[in-house]
Amino acid sequence: MSDTAGLPGTTYLTTRDIPLDELSRFPGNPRRGDVDAIRSSLRRHGQYRSLVIRDTGDALVVLAGNHTSDALRAEGHTTARCEVITCDDDTARRINLADNKLAELGYYDEEDLAAMLAALDGDLDGTGWSQQEVTRLLTAELPEGFPAFDESVAEALNPTTHTCPQCGHTFTGAEAAK
Repeated sequence: MSDTAGLPGTTYLTTRDIPLDELSRFPGNPRRGDVDAIRSSLRRHGQYRSLVIRDTGDALVVLAGNHTSDALRAEGHTTARCEVITCDDDTARRINLADNKLAELGYYDEEDLAAMLAALDGDLDGTGWSQQEVTRLLTAELPEGFPAFDESVAEALNPTTHTCPQCGHTFTGAEAAK
């Protein structure tokens, strides 16, 4: 069963295991991934995300997951779970570029990250995180002269009274919320 994959000119065909020797890397993929880290993750968690494959009619080309494909091969796997689509050349380039870049644009909430990493009790195998990174995150010290956060700092940054810059009226935070 095929349907559109959400992109104009792109059609989702199927999700299936495909022999790795039938897959080609995306030509000119600009990203250089950490295949060793992916291998570690594969050993611990298996393949938890499908590769995105373009069926060109002549070849099956990896649009997203080139380094996972490399890691699967290096780990001795013979197949990979793949979502197969059809699309034009421009869309294929865009999918490859988006897959390579978009994760970089995010950021971590360090408090949530620290809590999640701490819950692993030091067993970081397959996460991509090193003990050194976790230690630095959990024991980060403030630069010299930088005040530690406390409620007085928060109050100074977000006072409970406000003054209108146009009319000069002063009101409290509670009045502003009304």
